[in-house]
Amino acid sequence: MLRSLRRPVELVIMYMRLIETLLLLANLLALFVLTVPLPRAMRWMHYWVPIALLIAVAQTLVEGVRWQMIPVYALTGLFFLVWLLQNIASAGLPAHRLVVGLGTLGLAVSIALPMALPVFRFPHPSGPYQIGTLTYHWVDASRPDIFSTDPNTRRELMVQVWYPAKSDSSSSRAPYMQDANAVMAAFARIHHLPEFIFGHFKYVTTNALPSAPVADGEPSYPVLLFLEGATGFRQMNTFQIEELVSHGYIVAAIDQPGAAVDVVFPDGHQVVGLTVAQFHDFVGPSYLPGISAPPLNGRTLTGGSIIPYLAQDVVFTLDQLIALNQADPNNILTGRLDMQHVGTFGVSLGGIVVGEACRLEPRLGACLMMDAPVPTDVVEAGLTQPSMWLTRDADSMRLERQRAGGWPEAEILAHQTTMRAAFEGLAGAGYFVQLPGAFHSNFMDIPNWSPLFSRLGITGPMDGQRAHDIINAYALAFFDRHLKGQPAALLDGPTKQYPEVIFETRQPKSTAHEQNKRSPHPKQPQITA
Repeated sequence: MLRSLRRPVELVIMYMRLIETLLLLANLLALFVLTVPLPRAMRWMHYWVPIALLIAVAQTLVEGVRWQMIPVYALTGLFFLVWLLQNIASAGLPAHRLVVGLGTLGLAVSIALPMALPVFRFPHPSGPYQIGTLTYHWVDASRPDIFSTDPNTRRELMVQVWYPAKSDSSSSRAPYMQDANAVMAAFARIHHLPEFIFGHFKYVTTNALPSAPVADGEPSYPVLLFLEGATGFRQMNTFQIEELVSHGYIVAAIDQPGAAVDVVFPDGHQVVGLTVAQFHDFVGPSYLPGISAPPLNGRTLTGGSIIPYLAQDVVFTLDQLIALNQADPNNILTGRLDMQHVGTFGVSLGGIVVGEACRLEPRLGACLMMDAPVPTDVVEAGLTQPSMWLTRDADSMRLERQRAGGWPEAEILAHQTTMRAAFEGLAGAGYFVQLPGAFHSNFMDIPNWSPLFSRLGITGPMDGQRAHDIINAYALAFFDRHLKGQPAALLDGPTKQYPEVIFETRQPKSTAHEQNKRSPHPKQPQITA
């Protein structure tokens, strides 16, 4: 009996906050004392009913109200009303069976709803470093913002930086999203969901410490730029960013207005992004043959798609990071960014932009593209930097189409063939890593959002945490080898640690990037695709 109860109890603890869990237990006890006759020696247990009400008040004050807890609050109120009738008004309980039925149903809903959309937690990363974070607002005065109808509007970005930090257990953790209410309301609207459904995201915290001092483990740390997917947000791969930072990287995530679902700026104004369908018109021509992009706000797109414009955000951010390294206005990161060892990674739209940025920008020394096709001009020109693709096979994409829609066959074909062509055309080291059974959402934080997403077809048959473990392991090995010059046995071939992974690598040719290492580069594996 105890063993059968262990798993439900573990799930409750995992997906509910501390006082929420206490309130659930108090309601369970309240149902028990209201419906089961107690001996005189145990009459004191009737006070669990008003205690439950006090816990409910404490929960709203300390942890905050979220809509998933409404059934819990309603049940607490019902039990308190019954308690008043029994013990103060001496009215007895004429509807004993009704209370039992409503109480049991209410408890079931009270458990299920907060667990279905929980205030989730990120696993503690495996590296030796704590994590600090800062956010910057930068304006590129040299470029108009083509997503604005006003030709005088300049391109401005919000960039969040995570970095290795000194340990400080007393500091409160940074929120998952600084503007969660606005961003997630826009996210819900774009996906045709009620705006309140992700309101609890404002309570989600991370492992990062706001404005913490930089760790002293190294004089400076290699820098990585992260690019979000369409209708995403800069924190959408926190699981991956925190893991990399904990192993000694500085990560700068770019919120790209127009591409992001909603960007909130320090003065309060917001830029709501295009929908996925709208974005397809401007992105598809970069990798799909025979189509062209329409004008955007009356402007013809240079290069025939939006991708070259978004890649310029990467170039601008690199320049700003160099300036930040010289003089951080927060007096925290000055001199701590190793701008001689810079890489980039992105998911979905961000992965497409990574390919273009690496074609344009020689300062990028390692390029990681996650579940994204490759622009035609990148395939034709070829990438000289060490490059990795983290993706899934065509059958997994077709399975996702069956379960969740999307991914027409033309997209699947373009996705697979452009990645393969870019991989085979590399001048430098290359890695092609496939996760069969992963869906598009598995490459982002989305599996953490709800334990039900796999059953609903939002994430794939591959377990969400397992997919994140694989992504983190290969991303870290890739950057360790090609930015830090460290051994990375995981990149030498298939491994028993991740038998489900389909792994390919290419023997690199000598490139300038292979000479730009912190330490001598280890001998490359003699394995070819």
